[in-house]
Amino acid sequence: MATHAIAAPESPTDGLARSGFDRPISRTARMLFMVALVGGFAYAGFSVFVDTRQVGESLALGVFAFLGLALLIALGFEFVNGFHDTANAVATVIYTNAMPAHLAVIWSGFFNFLGVMLSSGTVAYSIITLLPVALILNVGSVGGFAMIFSLLLAAVLWNLATWYVGLPNSSSHTLIGSILGVGVANQLLSGGGAGGTSGLDWAQVQKVMTGLWMAPLIGFVAALVLLFVMKRVVRTPALYEPPAEGAPPPRGIRALLIFTCTAVSFAHGGNDGQKGMGLIMLILIGCAPTAYALNRTLPSDATPAFVQAAHAVSVTFAAKSGGMTVAPAQARGVLSAALQAKKVDSAQVYGAVETVSRDLAARVGSYGALSNVPAGVASNVRNDMYLVLDTTRLMTKAPDAAKTFSASELKALGDYQGMLESGTRFIPLWVKISVAIALGLGTMVGWKRIVVTVGEKIGKSHMTYGMGASAEIVAATVILAAERFGLPVSTTHILTSGVAGASVANGQGLQMRTIRNMALAWVMTLPAAMVLSGGLYWLLLTLVRANAG
Repeated sequence: MATHAIAAPESPTDGLARSGFDRPISRTARMLFMVALVGGFAYAGFSVFVDTRQVGESLALGVFAFLGLALLIALGFEFVNGFHDTANAVATVIYTNAMPAHLAVIWSGFFNFLGVMLSSGTVAYSIITLLPVALILNVGSVGGFAMIFSLLLAAVLWNLATWYVGLPNSSSHTLIGSILGVGVANQLLSGGGAGGTSGLDWAQVQKVMTGLWMAPLIGFVAALVLLFVMKRVVRTPALYEPPAEGAPPPRGIRALLIFTCTAVSFAHGGNDGQKGMGLIMLILIGCAPTAYALNRTLPSDATPAFVQAAHAVSVTFAAKSGGMTVAPAQARGVLSAALQAKKVDSAQVYGAVETVSRDLAARVGSYGALSNVPAGVASNVRNDMYLVLDTTRLMTKAPDAAKTFSASELKALGDYQGMLESGTRFIPLWVKISVAIALGLGTMVGWKRIVVTVGEKIGKSHMTYGMGASAEIVAATVILAAERFGLPVSTTHILTSGVAGASVANGQGLQMRTIRNMALAWVMTLPAAMVLSGGLYWLLLTLVRANAG
């Protein structure tokens, strides 16, 4: 993809100047930006130091440096995500003169920050479940670290490449492609073996990919229909006309546009920020398992309820296993294989769940609280909780779950799953703050290329107030709904296709050169990210093994 392939059409750009698009950034603003950037990373490093010291875990200098590099790359992904994706949120207010460009970028950055801070964390762990089970359980191994570095580097490289040529590419799409590349490479390098745990969670992959391919269609159709409805319900001619030169929109319309920009920015932060959180948690678990493998902030008075729930579930599965017992040494392998194959309806799996749950109840009960779990077994306890949680979730989400379990058993399983989740799937406050800073600051640099594409190169004439509002209302609604259900979706796909749909509804044509390039980027992102991440994974493993030899 060469830069000239998406050269700007012969459309006036004086709207950009009117919005302060090319106004130079003051020296004070640059200094504040750098202080926030360096301060955010220093805060992350200091937080790791404090957390590890509190649990008595001392990191060697080399491990701490390695962790710092991994965090730098992970936060770098969120930074690139900020200036790549959030340009979609500000393009509409800039091109309709609703806000000056630099004010719009700062405004969007703040609400991205707020969206990250108020996010639920469900998307963070839905991304992690795409990864091979073996690598998740052994994230502190050479393969686990190679996985994290390769998928993060591949995602950053592809995002930078598409940003350089001004293509509104999806960071979500890129990250998922990188994860698929690592999974496929791991499967090939392990010869398809590793106890059946080397491959990907294809059911979860299909679920996530369905959201990605549906996003452009939803954005286009919903924005087109919404603008048609608006034209018939809200009969304000100024809403459907290009902005007057140098003039801001009427007060009510301006408030609407700023509100939609705010909503998209907040929704983007809440959804996209969680992807970096999930990967950072994997890094932390691998480098400092004592501090981060388990949620040590849970109070000790939660332990009796957990032990009771684990015993109750053990009794249930003992009855359903038909008397089959599985030794602890084999139970974990049985659950790992069942998770990978997505086949959990067997007496052997029921017996394995019973065994591991009884073992968890005994160990956690003897420690008194997760905060007291010794450093040497923290990773093992976390892996057991992970295996039981995901295995039982497959059981309870199966179409015939109501036939397999009674209503009271399903409730007990749900309570148990909630306790397992709170013990393993948590996001420390400092992780949220660090990601929020990286994403928020990322919105303030590099946004011009994507803004020009969204504002000038999709429709054939200037964006109207109604077009901008309808595209952003659709984008914010879909992204917030996706976060509610723990689905990673693409802000870029939804917003840009929404602009295209609004352009059609407003009687404008589409610039087919841009549409073709955007479609090409959509098609190429998955295989390109897969090749990049898979190749990097192979290279890193090869280098480590060569040095070890």
